[in-house]
Amino acid sequence: MAGRAQPSGPAGSGAPGLLPLLLLLLSAAAIIPRGDGQNLVTEDVTVVEGDVATISCRVKNSDDSVIQLLNPNRQTIYFRDFRPLKDSRFQLVNFSNSELRVSLTNVSVSDEGRYFCQLYTDPPQEIYTTITVLVPPRNLVIDIEKETAVEGEEIELNCTAMASRPATTIRWFKGNKELTGKSEVERWSDMYTVTSQLLLKVGREDDGVPVICLVDHPAVKDLQTQRYLEVMYKPQVRVSQNYPLQGLTREGEPLELTCTAFGKPQPTDMRWLRVDDEMPQHVVVSGSNLLISNLNKTDNGTYRCEASNAVGKSHADYMLFVYDPPTTIPPPTTTTTTTTTIPTTITDSRAGEEGAIRSVDHAVVGGVVAVVVFAMLCLLIILGRYFARHKGTYFTHEAKGADDAADADTAIINAEGGQNNSEEKKEYFI
Repeated sequence: MAGRAQPSGPAGSGAPGLLPLLLLLLSAAAIIPRGDGQNLVTEDVTVVEGDVATISCRVKNSDDSVIQLLNPNRQTIYFRDFRPLKDSRFQLVNFSNSELRVSLTNVSVSDEGRYFCQLYTDPPQEIYTTITVLVPPRNLVIDIEKETAVEGEEIELNCTAMASRPATTIRWFKGNKELTGKSEVERWSDMYTVTSQLLLKVGREDDGVPVICLVDHPAVKDLQTQRYLEVMYKPQVRVSQNYPLQGLTREGEPLELTCTAFGKPQPTDMRWLRVDDEMPQHVVVSGSNLLISNLNKTDNGTYRCEASNAVGKSHADYMLFVYDPPTTIPPPTTTTTTTTTIPTTITDSRAGEEGAIRSVDHAVVGGVVAVVVFAMLCLLIILGRYFARHKGTYFTHEAKGADDAADADTAIINAEGGQNNSEEKKEYFI
């Protein structure tokens, strides 16, 4: 090589035996083990297609030996700081006695392989580094079996990641929930195409929810695509009571009901009917509203609101029970006990509300009875104490003075005297 041909000139003109001896000594010094016996150090390189790869050949213990870099075909890329190879993508980054660092721009798959670092000692030392080229997926596409699905159907979705290296991993998400798909890998030359299949049973809650296909690949981050589900479903019907807002439906009072329905597509047909009977003549139906201005017992029954769309028909029922008008409870007295008739328990759509009112009636009646009984007992006790006290006082004054008499005659005389005295202190019995 040219680098070693240059010293032969001076050897022929000077001391012919001295130069070979000097070269022999230098060669012997070059092969003396230093440290671990290997002076060259390098690292493998992993690079994404189109990026820049940097190859570094380093000498741990430099002895000014020549460093060169060769490609996988063992063609010299750089000899010291000179580039014999005419590929301008290789550029010198750093050159010294201890390092040769070269960059390779716009890396392609064809650049993958082993690159050799050589140190010109005797014998020469060599080490290789491997360049691995990563190729992200070219396209990421979701194909859906049906653009519009009906509630309860099972649809098929396929996500394809084309021309990647290595093969990619595909993950599925519905909203924030991860789903499980089935993947197939096809290899074309040095590239891989991956297709993942997802079977999904849809419901009305899935309408407008995104289905996401996400790629796990070392060459790319956060690569994903998504499709929004479009699901058609039957109407969802609800009947609400506008008046009375709270309480029981009583005879003589009005009743107003409203029917609301939501579906996809939006319901176009909505009607009211009475289950197992004809609609009363005085019932007024206006669109989604039903009005009874004056309730009576003949209105008892189940009223149904039906709504339909292209998918199907649904309904909601309202059970009406008309109660008697409210009665006024007379005020309680100490001599009269008030009784209240408790309504008969009837099961309808407002059973919980009726139970609460019946509980209130029981409490009122019990309270009134307790007050009356307590008042009568108090009155009897007071009267009994009063009678007992005044009766004892009367007998005491009637026989006053007779107890101290020595005989019967004296007792009569004392009693008469006591009678006269009693005229002075008269007592009145009430």
